[in-house]
Amino acid sequence: MSDTRTVSPLRQRMIEDMAARKLNPHTQRGHISSCKRFAVWLKRSPDTATPDEVRRFQLHLIESGASICNRNRIMTGVRFLFRVTLRRHDLAAEVWHIKEPQKLPPVLSPEEVKRVLIMATSLQARAMLTLAYGCGLRAGEVVRLRAGDIDSEQMIIRIVQSKGLKDRHVMLPAEVLDLLRQWWKARPTAYDAGLAPEQRWLFPGRSNRRPLFKQAAKAAGLRKTLSLHTLRHSFATHLLERGTDIRVIQALLGHEKLETTARYTRVATGLISKIESPLGGLRRPRRKRARQDTEKPAAP
Repeated sequence: MSDTRTVSPLRQRMIEDMAARKLNPHTQRGHISSCKRFAVWLKRSPDTATPDEVRRFQLHLIESGASICNRNRIMTGVRFLFRVTLRRHDLAAEVWHIKEPQKLPPVLSPEEVKRVLIMATSLQARAMLTLAYGCGLRAGEVVRLRAGDIDSEQMIIRIVQSKGLKDRHVMLPAEVLDLLRQWWKARPTAYDAGLAPEQRWLFPGRSNRRPLFKQAAKAAGLRKTLSLHTLRHSFATHLLERGTDIRVIQALLGHEKLETTARYTRVATGLISKIESPLGGLRRPRRKRARQDTEKPAAP
């Protein structure tokens, strides 16, 4: 895949294989990039690789300082090429994955979330950040919302074909609905031409929205390493601390596996702090057992 004349057919076959399996465009670009990197290291087309070269490429990634996450991502793309497009199961068998360290997601306290939302620089920013926290949405889910996804009668939001190509419903808090109604009156309408009202984007345009959260977090005086996804983590953790059933949280977040949601039990500091340690039981005086009368009762 390093030389256009020799690898174009191979690349086209791989693209067709990914499209047939309905891999999303981001995943497809990542797999192509991974195979390009392997071809650059190999200095020839990947379909001529040997099992030993696959092994040495993985050692090269580790020695070059690639993170475990990045290294695994690269090898996932290369393995797709071997296993699906080339049908070289002998090469695919040489690919191994390294277990990634389990890190706790960053979570804000309710007071910190409140400060961030107050410090949002505009009505648009406040509406988007409030959606992310109040409904537990991913950044991509926020920007893909259409007017028809908001059901103010049932007070729910429909999330259409999100991660894993799944639909789901989340709650629509009254505060979020009020903000959205304010924003709907102020939003730009240049992108509405030819679209039915229910198909219009809530947040039209392609302006750079990424700094919205970081700007608000900085203005709120937060010095942690944070991203917009932090609000989703905080949403799940705060629900858990309030006693919401973990399976309900799983459904709201759209997690396929309960284990993914269960990681929030490790960062629910309010829940953890209420657990009584067995150490406290050591300080309590032991209850004396009632003395039993060992004498036999007199015969009648």
